[in-house]
Amino acid sequence: MTDASTLTLGHPRFGDNALADLAKREGDLAAWRAAYAQFGVRAPERVGDDFAVALDTPAGGTFLAVDKFAIRTLCYRVEGNRLHVAPRADELGATELDPQAIFDYLYFHVIPSPRTIFKEVFRLPPGHYALFENGKLIVASYWQPAFEEIRSPSFADLREEFLATVRESVASRIEAGRTGCYLSGGTDSSTVSGMLTRIGGQPAETYSIGFDVSGYDEMEYARIAARHFGTRHHEYYVTPGDLVAGMPKVAVSYDQPFGNSSAVPAYYCALRAKQDGFDTLLAGDGGDELFGGNSRYAKQRVFGIYDHIPGILREAILEPALADSKVFDHIPLLKKSASYVRQARVPMPDRMNTYNLLMRMGLGEVFTANFLGQIDSGEPERHQREVYALCPASASLVNKMLAYDWRYTLAENDLPKVIGSAHLAGVQVGFPFLDDRLLEFSLKLPTNYKLKGLKLRWFFKEALRGFLPDEILVKKKHGFGLPFGPWAVQHAALNKLATDSLHGLADRNIIRREFIDTLLKDHLPAHPGFYGELVWIMTMMEQWFRVRQS
Repeated sequence: MTDASTLTLGHPRFGDNALADLAKREGDLAAWRAAYAQFGVRAPERVGDDFAVALDTPAGGTFLAVDKFAIRTLCYRVEGNRLHVAPRADELGATELDPQAIFDYLYFHVIPSPRTIFKEVFRLPPGHYALFENGKLIVASYWQPAFEEIRSPSFADLREEFLATVRESVASRIEAGRTGCYLSGGTDSSTVSGMLTRIGGQPAETYSIGFDVSGYDEMEYARIAARHFGTRHHEYYVTPGDLVAGMPKVAVSYDQPFGNSSAVPAYYCALRAKQDGFDTLLAGDGGDELFGGNSRYAKQRVFGIYDHIPGILREAILEPALADSKVFDHIPLLKKSASYVRQARVPMPDRMNTYNLLMRMGLGEVFTANFLGQIDSGEPERHQREVYALCPASASLVNKMLAYDWRYTLAENDLPKVIGSAHLAGVQVGFPFLDDRLLEFSLKLPTNYKLKGLKLRWFFKEALRGFLPDEILVKKKHGFGLPFGPWAVQHAALNKLATDSLHGLADRNIIRREFIDTLLKDHLPAHPGFYGELVWIMTMMEQWFRVRQS
């Protein structure tokens, strides 16, 4: 017997014409029931875009599924022969916290599915289904990316297809009423804003956030895009006072601790749009991850060159000479070579995580012995290896990293950031670049169209040349984000919020009090930009605890 409400969320796009017609006539739930009756657990393979569904099965069980990027989410809890299902982890009645989830949060800055902060409550991973029948639960993937690259591509044909598909994906996400756009000034949000203006035949309403701190503000690029497309542009500059007011509010709005530091600024951006009467905003998330825009793709390609050096040369000469000897560390050029070899020898995906701050600082320095005794510090790395291994072995290094980021960067981090902060402001979000048609386009695009040499997003930018302003096409990715660290040092109220929060974690016997003191008194003032992120994620976790565990 199950105890799960039948529900359907999102905007499912049924690929089967009969199912699509049924959805139009009788609604999405009727189409889902028909799809399950015909295809069983394979039904989600024939449905695209954003969705979550829970259905009672003919056998008296429950079937669950979420879309490929978990834009819509479902959580579940098994109690004996009963299955409880809800969109949020905090709606399932559990109260006991999972220490492993706390560690995972501090490692990833989020809690990756299937774990949640609550013991015995799990979140369905992206592209997965669950079937609960006769007291037994099966959770499995219904989709994994298959990269089938075009062998003899025609740039002109691909460009025409790409631009048409982007236009269709933006048009399909324009909701009844007023639809605006986030506009950061990057290629993705600028493209969406430009397309929305072209489709509507009138200036799109665009919203940007900025920071009045040197080196952190990219508002000028948003202004360039707004002028280029003629949008009606709205700006909001976030202040330290906004963080003091917004951090507790945003922290507790999530169903578990969530540490993306852009969530609070994104909330103020969505709130400004809501105050202007907008219920829907379009976001540019996904462009980097589908078309090769993150700098680590180029960096790891450089390290990947090492794998093509003949094994006998690596093992007999390079590794003994450079990797294991400290003699060369005093010679600048050879020191860099030695560092390259040491890093290149680390297999993927571990190599991408060698700079994890938590691990580099030493777990014994950060956590109390009591807390460390309750967790498995190797769990995050195993989780990452399992996700990385799901990508076909035949895929290129770049495509493997893209698929890896679809899970960790998009599904577990950036999408919850945008969706959660917008929901708090009363706004819905559409993601044109995560349209299934663009996903399929990305899967067939040649690797060197995504990363040509070390040029990021080569095809994407060339295809949009003439549409986007040249200044945006050539701008480098900064990734400065929120200036929380500098503000936490300089602003008394923000410093107090952080200090009180971190000491709260010491009171909970999670973080060593000596580490908290060193972090706040020494590390943060000396390197606010670097250590500010760690202070942020700890502050947001404690703010969540104070309301949810009071």
